[in-house]
Amino acid sequence: MVRHLFAGVILALLSTSSMAQAGVKLAFDQFSSLYESRFGQVRACTNSGFQRFSVCSPALRNDGNAPYILHHGKATDGVVVLLHGLSDSPFYMRGIAQALHDRGLTVIVPLNVGHGQLDASDEMSDSELSDKWAAHLSDIVDLAHTMGKTVYLGGFSTGGALSVQYYLTQPERVDAIMLFSGALALDSGVERLSKIWGIQWVASILDGDYVTQGPNPYKYPAIASFTGLELMEVITDIRTRFEEGKTIDVPVFAAHSQADTTTPISGIEDLMARTTTKINTQFVIDESYQLCHADVVVNSKMVVDMHFDKSAVDLRDECAVPKGNPLFRQMLMMLNSFLDDVEKQRDKPVDSKVN
Repeated sequence: MVRHLFAGVILALLSTSSMAQAGVKLAFDQFSSLYESRFGQVRACTNSGFQRFSVCSPALRNDGNAPYILHHGKATDGVVVLLHGLSDSPFYMRGIAQALHDRGLTVIVPLNVGHGQLDASDEMSDSELSDKWAAHLSDIVDLAHTMGKTVYLGGFSTGGALSVQYYLTQPERVDAIMLFSGALALDSGVERLSKIWGIQWVASILDGDYVTQGPNPYKYPAIASFTGLELMEVITDIRTRFEEGKTIDVPVFAAHSQADTTTPISGIEDLMARTTTKINTQFVIDESYQLCHADVVVNSKMVVDMHFDKSAVDLRDECAVPKGNPLFRQMLMMLNSFLDDVEKQRDKPVDSKVN
């Protein structure tokens, strides 16, 4: 009797495990299909490994530019979507993604439209580019909801802006937002330029063919003027929604450098003023560190792994060569503390009144 009961329990556990693995495999297939439809051909990645599913293609500059999922072989309570920034690739989310995976979360790091490719001229001059960015993120969030109960959304720079834009259109599908150098404001010159009628058409002509090869194997050598204006469209849409009375009603984590001149911290400050929860965390890196925009998400190991060619850049530009964030570890500690608070609040029983 006991033996039969024990055998039944084992079979039930194995059945549940098999179902979970089948569900994860289906998610991997859907993830792969998103990029197969974009590139026409995908292949196995050389950097895939245990608890890491990557999707590569001959269309990519190298396998380090590939989108990936850090998983645990089963559905998890929480799923994080981390979207990279303008002109870079999923490589830039590596340090943060690994820390979140170590916490027990599933982490999806997609490849945004027009990025990580050998040839990106057509995509990076597409008049519907910002709409395609938003559509791809929507597909990824749909996938995330098949892999876990709660979904946290965020990213670096443009990835952060797109995350906020998505939340303002689909607030019920996001449980928290995480921003790293979030692009909620741009250099004043770019913002003024964006208001000139027809400037995007002019910019696309002046940009010419988009150059993808440069000193950094995981980032394009320059940001095309047209793509910067597409980002400005996203930011303007966010501001319009705020002006219409929209607020952010989920917890927000925001890490930003006061020395960031690419995406001034004022954009994050304005966003935080539109939040309604008390579980918000701002990790502000003091101006004295002179930490550049892109370096907020970079740790020392990532700098080594970039194999950046310093001889190909103007070293007088302080932000030309990638540097590790000296407060990267502290930033992750604050991020983990933020998620602890989010999880406690989520698990807190709702008070009920007895009539």
